[in-house]
Amino acid sequence: MRHKRSIPNRSFRVADQIQRDVAELIRDLKDPRIGMVTISAVDITPDYAHARIRFSVLTGEVSETEVALNEAAGFLRNGLFKRLQIHTVPTLHFHFDRTTERAAELSALITLANSQRVPDDAPVDAAVDGEPKDDASQ
Repeated sequence: MRHKRSIPNRSFRVADQIQRDVAELIRDLKDPRIGMVTISAVDITPDYAHARIRFSVLTGEVSETEVALNEAAGFLRNGLFKRLQIHTVPTLHFHFDRTTERAAELSALITLANSQRVPDDAPVDAAVDGEPKDDASQ
């Protein structure tokens, strides 16, 4: 039996659909450990067996939220099974996405570096080519 030709970008489209559906399903969870969660990305294995779901949290404890989401993964997978029209619904694995934290740290470092930088319009005391600068010769 010949294999069907793969559809271009299908895994990206499936990952996007999983991201949208999981975000909707999380709203229905009644677990108090799960605060305001944002699904930032979904990575799927080529065989659609596993999906790594990266999330960020606005309110609540990160470790408790991660544990709660991984405990609710079976419920969420069941909800995906009812919504998706694919043969294999992946097992869900939730991981905290530290991208926003890193972005804030880098932004703070850039702000600090810019505050210590010499302004462009500051007078230059150094001589050019070893000769003192004379305002009258300009």
